Amino acid sequence: MYPKFLVLLLTNFYIFCLLALASDPDPIQDFCIPNTRKSRYNFLPCKNSKLLTPDDFIFPGVKSPGNFSDTGLAAVSVSPTIFPGLNTLGMSFVRADLNIGGINPPHFHPRATEIAYILRGKIYSGFIDSNNRVFSKVIEQGDVMVFPRGLVHFQMNVGKIPATIFGCFNSQNPGNMKIPATIFGSGINDELLEKAFGLSLKQIAIIRRKFFPKKAR
Repeated sequence: MYPKFLVLLLTNFYIFCLLALASDPDPIQDFCIPNTRKSRYNFLPCKNSKLLTPDDFIFPGVKSPGNFSDTGLAAVSVSPTIFPGLNTLGMSFVRADLNIGGINPPHFHPRATEIAYILRGKIYSGFIDSNNRVFSKVIEQGDVMVFPRGLVHFQMNVGKIPATIFGCFNSQNPGNMKIPATIFGSGINDELLEKAFGLSLKQIAIIRRKFFPKKAR
């Protein structure tokens, strides 16, 4: 038998580790613009703050939409990889544009809560909680909606003009798990999908050809 104080210590340490892994670590300095010219063992030190300028904290890349997909969505995701000014600050963001009738398919971010601000248009937007309850509503320009971390959410342009959304995440690496791609594009065994969704192998093949033509070949 372990002493009670040791059991208590290990329990507290385990809880602390879980909490520590629950979000991005707190920064230990005001900011850290990575110095890509000085890489040591895959570690990028911070640039000398005396050499920084306002341009290091400005990103002009969300002025225009990105490339539109077949679903009518164009997303410009911004993380420290393309905007070093975000490094160590525990956040990232995205510009999403939706053509008329376009959708942002059901997806979730395993490491971040998202705040979505409607810059233009009318969006049917919502998420599903762990009790399978849907929280959805049509929101318009100026409205803000929050999507809790790890919950499936979605958006669809139901207006008469293209829509633009600005989303912000409380992680510099939120992750993006798209449900169709995760289920039918990841290589899960067809027999399992057949039993899980009541689909025939032929139907599964049709879905794959429609959404993932390269993988279906």
